Amino acid sequence: MAMSAEVPVPPLVAAASARARQAGFPMSCDPAVGRLLAALAAHLPEGARVLELGTGTGVGTAWIISGLLPRTDVSVASVEKDPGTAAAAADGHWPSFAALRCDDALDVLAEGRAFDLIFADAPGGKWDGLDRSVAALRPRGLLIVDDMTPQPNWTDSHRAAQDKVRQALMSSPGLTSAELPVGSGVILSVRSA
Repeated sequence: MAMSAEVPVPPLVAAASARARQAGFPMSCDPAVGRLLAALAAHLPEGARVLELGTGTGVGTAWIISGLLPRTDVSVASVEKDPGTAAAAADGHWPSFAALRCDDALDVLAEGRAFDLIFADAPGGKWDGLDRSVAALRPRGLLIVDDMTPQPNWTDSHRAAQDKVRQALMSSPGLTSAELPVGSGVILSVRSA
């Protein structure tokens, strides 16, 4: 189901989308996925920790934060490997509980922190190191993996990587997972208690 263009977006999302257009960044978070992220973030417990792998220009980050506001009892870390894209995201006006980092997702996951929600939207932590993303979830933590619907322009190696991720998430005994036909396809997984 396509979203109406008349549905308002939060100010942080509008600003991040404008940065994406200005930077010529075409891979921003789909609005339907963004709304899902905002709804899941809004449900997080007090003191929750959120990690986004693949900041881009901050559109997904903005959706997550918009779902959390006006709360400030949470922390959001977003990681982007590309310095130019990370700099565009850093131009935003983010709340004090949000930290944007230019770093490798796998290095951040290796730091050993635990999270209540991880949005895996970068190769690191999704195509490579998915097990590290799962291990970084707190019990009952949520893992949202984006871009799971095969596209006609994907290479055979991209399809194989995507299928490997799908199989790992859908068959893991430590996860309860569901595929959702949202945006470019999402798998939502919950880590066992």
